[in-house]
Amino acid sequence: MAPWHISFLLPTLLLVLLLVTKVAAKVPAIIVFGDSSVDAGNNNQIPTVARSNFEPYGRDFTGGKPTGRFSNGRLATDFISKAFGLKPTVPAYLDPSYNISDFATGVTFASAGTGYDTATSDVLSVIPLWKQLDYFKEYQAKLRAYQGGNEADETINEALHVMSLGTNDFLENYYSTFPPSGRSSQYTTSQYQDFLIGIAANFVKELYKLGARKISVGGLPPMGCLPLERTSNIMDGNDCISNYNDVALEFNDKLNKLTVSLNKELPGSKLVFSNPYFVFLYMIRRPSFYGFEVTSVACCATGMFEMGYACNRNNMFTCTDASKYIFWDSFHPTEKANQIISDYMVKRVLTQFL
Repeated sequence: MAPWHISFLLPTLLLVLLLVTKVAAKVPAIIVFGDSSVDAGNNNQIPTVARSNFEPYGRDFTGGKPTGRFSNGRLATDFISKAFGLKPTVPAYLDPSYNISDFATGVTFASAGTGYDTATSDVLSVIPLWKQLDYFKEYQAKLRAYQGGNEADETINEALHVMSLGTNDFLENYYSTFPPSGRSSQYTTSQYQDFLIGIAANFVKELYKLGARKISVGGLPPMGCLPLERTSNIMDGNDCISNYNDVALEFNDKLNKLTVSLNKELPGSKLVFSNPYFVFLYMIRRPSFYGFEVTSVACCATGMFEMGYACNRNNMFTCTDASKYIFWDSFHPTEKANQIISDYMVKRVLTQFL
């Protein structure tokens, strides 16, 4: 064959290979585990006070309805789902208005108030991580009945499994004073981090045994900058609690190292560490760059300590434009902040799955 024929064919072959690779790497579903950062309404179906299925939650969601998401609108995982060409929202597994045909392309088993530590989920009587794994097994059985065994297995293999939790383990459990936490008397902070890392490692290994290969392990935000924590930091002028932020950084470093070691240990796995810490901190330190005006207090109610039932539609102080605020309630980001965080994750970390 003449050399010019070869030079003509090579770019064509490369293009074909790229297209085949892109199709093969496509993610057919987003499967989510975690806490209120990714709970789309599972807590609506269990007896707990950790709920947000009432106004003004969801006021900027499609149709202006509260769904159980702890935000004025969509969550980061909703935006990730859309970025992957899937549905614009990821439904809650326990929501009776959805079925397996909806869940086949995305589902969240997350529960607001939970953590890696089962003792954390006991605080507000929510769904522990081990139970979320049970729901995942139940989901797989339903998926096999719906798609057939081979297709369901492929869906699970190729799906992106997202984990987002850990903040409650520290703020609702370890550092809790009402009631006092037993964990703080059992472990030093570093020991407790290691205890949680051990649970995270076992959870990832269980996901792997169940067919998951693409897994995003989410890190902690700068939890000392949440309005709830800043409100109590009177001595430092309501600034971020630096100790809590340091703990988040240390824990994130351990999570990152865990993903590196598990990638070597689990053949065919592709684990990534999705770290929201720095983009979150940038929003807080440079709000005008992202179009925000308020960083230290939340939109809902007085913005200092309210979340859940304390954030209700009758509160006259709730802001009119949530897009100017980083935080919706004293613990959770606004829809706009969620979108910025998800865009960052997709471009910096999750793009390798696209």
